[in-house]
Amino acid sequence: SRENTHMSSQSTKLKISYKPLWKTLIDKGMRKQDLREKAKISASTIAKLGRDENVTTAVLVRICEALECGLGDVAVLERRPSQENISQ
Repeated sequence: SRENTHMSSQSTKLKISYKPLWKTLIDKGMRKQDLREKAKISASTIAKLGRDENVTTAVLVRICEALECGLGDVAVLERRPSQENISQ
């Protein structure tokens, strides 16, 4: 989409990861489908979460409400590998 292309030209040192979300789901004995239904989010949003792509804060709030957890149980910021390390 349009807003993503304008943002991707900026190099950021941090990226969002939803690894904590998948651990939280396992801890609560839930599947992605259960989360979709309980948080009322679309399959495409689940796919974005699976690819660590941007979703709206409203979606994150709905997930936190559905799982009765905090934002840290859903997402974390991770450091991107630096360009020098990638080219070696």
